[in-house]
Amino acid sequence: MLGLELIRTEEERMLKEQVAALLAAEAPPKKLRELIDNKEPWDAGLWKSLAELGLLGAAIPEAHGGVGLGISALSVIAEEIGRCVAPVPFFSSACLASQAILLFGSDIQKRSLLSSLACGDAVGTFAWSEGSGTGIVGDYQCAYGSGRVTGIKTPVPNASIANLCIVLVRCDTDSALAVVHMDQPFVEITALDGFDELCHHASLRFAGARAELLPSSVGQESLLRFLARAAVVKAHEQIGGAEAALYMARDYSLERYTFGRQIGSYQAIKHKLARVLVEIELARSNALAAARSLDAGSEDLAPAAIAYLAATEAYEQAARENLQTHGGIGYTWEANCHFHYRRARLAALELGGMETWHSLLIDAIPKSDSWSNRASGSLKKTASTSP
Repeated sequence: MLGLELIRTEEERMLKEQVAALLAAEAPPKKLRELIDNKEPWDAGLWKSLAELGLLGAAIPEAHGGVGLGISALSVIAEEIGRCVAPVPFFSSACLASQAILLFGSDIQKRSLLSSLACGDAVGTFAWSEGSGTGIVGDYQCAYGSGRVTGIKTPVPNASIANLCIVLVRCDTDSALAVVHMDQPFVEITALDGFDELCHHASLRFAGARAELLPSSVGQESLLRFLARAAVVKAHEQIGGAEAALYMARDYSLERYTFGRQIGSYQAIKHKLARVLVEIELARSNALAAARSLDAGSEDLAPAAIAYLAATEAYEQAARENLQTHGGIGYTWEANCHFHYRRARLAALELGGMETWHSLLIDAIPKSDSWSNRASGSLKKTASTSP
């Protein structure tokens, strides 16, 4: 357990221990390999276990069938999901779909949809991308009109197992969100080959699919507020994965001997794993602060963007150094390194990529005159003292 875990509340630590125990029992590496070998898209049994503990509705209000614990609790669960790369659609359903309905849905829609998501009877997903070059905030070709959705969304996470999909569409000249139930002939699902075999994506073609709009306006500010929640939860998932990869590398470095010494005794190994540890702790502190900020009602995107960027960098470094520490054996199917290496690469792109989030962060930085003057003065001072 790393030092900054002490920041969590007693309730969050108890939740963390409960989720960790469940996942250790039901999602060991052996089970992950079996799912891949059998080409199964997810672990339905584990999903049922998560639902029975109320974990799928952690951030859904009690009035709508959830537990009402907020983003911080959802992040605790996501961190443990990421630690064992659990093959369940937790992020797409318990975070993306649920939070979209919670933010933009009507009271009737919340009552009818959130309760089924919270108890696990329904699996949700969120479709925004329309292929390469599609920005998170921008124009979309997928359109809504007369109660129907037409267009293509790709890639969509866990689309092949989802019951309902929240689709970001163009409605007249504005953006909107539409709920599409997947069990209709007007939805064509095409599975996509992915880098991470435990997280499946598909292309969706809506040929006039029946849909219902979420009534709240989906302007740029409200969409960014939704993305902030998604980014914080994904950051915690990445931190869990990064920590697992670091511990895997540490354990191997203490077991592997060369020239009669543990490879972990060499400075080359110590220093690089120490750097990973620092990156994880920085990412964790940013993610915890961002989650607390959201639970307090903040609508500022900057903390969430910082948390997501830091966690993405930490996970990529941890997964890469884990692979390198293991050497040749790390590239084999029998070693567990590939689970986190694959997931780290996917997580870096799942919400739009690092470049997108750097741009969102820059746009979210306050640009008041006083801030601009301080920044300008700092730059001038730096320039005057440079050689």
